[in-house]
Amino acid sequence: MEGVKAEAREGAAVARDLRALGYGGVPGLASRGASCPDFRALCAQLAAELATLGALEQQREAGAEVLSAGDGPGAEEDFLRQLGRLLRELHCPDRALCGGDGAAELREPGSSLRLLRFLCSELQATHLLHLRSLLDPSPGPPLGEGVEGTGMVQELALTLQALGLPRPAPGTPASQLLQELHAKISELQPSLPPGSLQPLLSSSLDAPRWEALESLSQSLKDQYQCCRCLLLKRLDLTTSAFHWSDRAEAQGAAMRAVLIPLREFLTPESDISLAHVLAARADLSRLVPATSVAVRRGTCCAINKVLMGNVPDRGGRPNELEAPMPTWRSRTEGGGGRKTGPQCWGRKKKKKK
Repeated sequence: MEGVKAEAREGAAVARDLRALGYGGVPGLASRGASCPDFRALCAQLAAELATLGALEQQREAGAEVLSAGDGPGAEEDFLRQLGRLLRELHCPDRALCGGDGAAELREPGSSLRLLRFLCSELQATHLLHLRSLLDPSPGPPLGEGVEGTGMVQELALTLQALGLPRPAPGTPASQLLQELHAKISELQPSLPPGSLQPLLSSSLDAPRWEALESLSQSLKDQYQCCRCLLLKRLDLTTSAFHWSDRAEAQGAAMRAVLIPLREFLTPESDISLAHVLAARADLSRLVPATSVAVRRGTCCAINKVLMGNVPDRGGRPNELEAPMPTWRSRTEGGGGRKTGPQCWGRKKKKKK
């Protein structure tokens, strides 16, 4: 029952995407799969628009079809063969659709919807990029020029350094650089221990699970931001205490020159996203004690062997404190006391008549 509801929600989402792209409603086409000529025609139209907007890397002759939507004995086989090449060219993350037996996969429930969803998302992204190029016709700087401060270039530089690859020449296309990275990673992958690249999140995610995961991620971000704001406030109060001494008045400018750049780097917002969860590997969930031998090899330093000298005893131990004994005072001291003397505390006897 849940699977039927999820498939219905996915179908409604695909229908909305198609209407947003200018295609009419196609109820029932996705359930028929590649055996339906109308389904093949719809996929061919989406692929042709992708090729027109320049989303495909492979150059094709004018008038050549990206996907054939013919209706004949071998039309379905030709369509599936061309579809596999198209999905690999678009770097489709769904390996089941890009595999060899695409016909069997498209007969599975929900697989045709996944195909349409992927083509629609690629076409929407291509429309946005095309619109951006129209609004800002100035070409962007080549790779490695003028964007040294961006996080993407820094991550790319660290990746090249870790793989032992040279720095790319200015103007290197991103596709060529990614191909070199892929070739180098494929070359080094057999030397890794078995199971080292096993993903931490191995289950497939549908639309409801994506929404639940996004909601959980946002809740954790809010909680982390609250805790981080508290810690940063404590840090600010601690650093401000160093400015209270008389000596700090002369060294205040030097202290601020050191502390302010470090403090500006610390922000309460978290940069962890769902992409980090998808990129995490199974070894991330292994908890290693901080005192283990393997960890201490990386954390051991010379300061661990420094012993603190004698420090003044500030006291404060409760077991060494004695409670003060109360002093005895006479009742007559200070006046105002009651009269002393023998008193009769019993009942008075009745007089005999």
